[in-house]
Amino acid sequence: MSAVTQLKRVAIVGGTRIPFCRSNTVYSDLSNKDMLSDTLQHLVDECQLGGRKVDLVLAGAVTTHSRDWNLTREAVLSTTLSPATPGVTLQMACGTSLEAAMLAAGRIASGQIDCAIAAGSDTTSDVPLVLHPRLARRLTQVSQARSLSARLKAFKGFRFSELAPQPPANGEPRTRLSMGQHCELMAREWGITRQEQDQLALESHLKGAAAYAEGFFDDLVFSYHGVARDNNLRPDSSLEKLASLKPVFDRSASGTLTAGNSTPLTDGAAAVFLASEDYVRTHDLPVLAWLTQARSAAVDFVGGDGLLMAPTIAVSELLEVTGLALQDFDFYEIHEAFAAQVLCTLKAWESEDYCRNVLGRPAALGAIDRSRMNVKGSSLAVGHPFAATGARIIGTLGKLLQQQGQGRGLISICTAGGMGVAAILEAP
Repeated sequence: MSAVTQLKRVAIVGGTRIPFCRSNTVYSDLSNKDMLSDTLQHLVDECQLGGRKVDLVLAGAVTTHSRDWNLTREAVLSTTLSPATPGVTLQMACGTSLEAAMLAAGRIASGQIDCAIAAGSDTTSDVPLVLHPRLARRLTQVSQARSLSARLKAFKGFRFSELAPQPPANGEPRTRLSMGQHCELMAREWGITRQEQDQLALESHLKGAAAYAEGFFDDLVFSYHGVARDNNLRPDSSLEKLASLKPVFDRSASGTLTAGNSTPLTDGAAAVFLASEDYVRTHDLPVLAWLTQARSAAVDFVGGDGLLMAPTIAVSELLEVTGLALQDFDFYEIHEAFAAQVLCTLKAWESEDYCRNVLGRPAALGAIDRSRMNVKGSSLAVGHPFAATGARIIGTLGKLLQQQGQGRGLISICTAGGMGVAAILEAP
């Protein structure tokens, strides 16, 4: 096997998504496969890929049914892509579709493939309800029983409480705390106030509404099931309205996270098309941006680290590899799982102690220009279908860089399980 002598540049060719909608609203009857298939098809149409073989489609969902075991391949077969297109399903919580793009980009850069699609879909309307473990075992015994007495024996000691379905747990298996509860602990550790969180949430809604008003999302978001824009967006929000909301994760007087400064459960899907420079030139395709660097990281949240602080490490490692400073970016796309998470991340980068003791740096990374952060709104405004957020952000940042014609952007996404994903895009 010949060695790879030079890595190829990886282009973001196009991105698309459906409007993100609050759980149990517009998309309540749709599955992950429905939304992923339709989003892929729209990307296929936009990039004129119908009938073609794409070398790889990498996609996934976080909240899934057992029927979703081959989700990506089934979604591919529901589109006009060539049936010879392979589909791989993966999952990395909220970082799923960014991680998919990173993995696909690695194969493109190394010359293994020429093009790929990275995508994600999630629904919390169509959640899997699981049988109680004892009832599941009983039903298995009944199916294997060869006599009536054996079937009846399987129900010995049966309790009606076993009939209650088991919904997905909204919490970390190792701590039994929800992500919101973990984020409350982070906000307390970093001294993040309720007012700071509400201000960031308000800015996200206002910037998102302005982006729709100016037509920024016209070619990134397509109308779907009668919806043309994200239905969580609140252009009439205000600090007064946000201040009236009660804390939801810590209901004591010290609680600061509310439904207004936290992302809602959301349904949606997003996808991006990536290709090598040679493929782009051969097929006369546009380039939104180049995906140049990416990194994943994790923290010991069970041992006391902040659950959602891993992006601080991923970004620091990216900067070390590239020789860039934190201030060397024209745009910052920091996923707003919670307003507090974003604010904790920013404070950590500004902290000399944190940067020295956790990131292993001689000095603080410093502050960023907040006017360059989430300039078209982010997850607090548009919503957060877990696996789709990364692809949404890639599409948004890619268009920003294409419009500007120069510069670079930084992506930072926190995930469940104490992980974080970060990437750098550069203008074509």
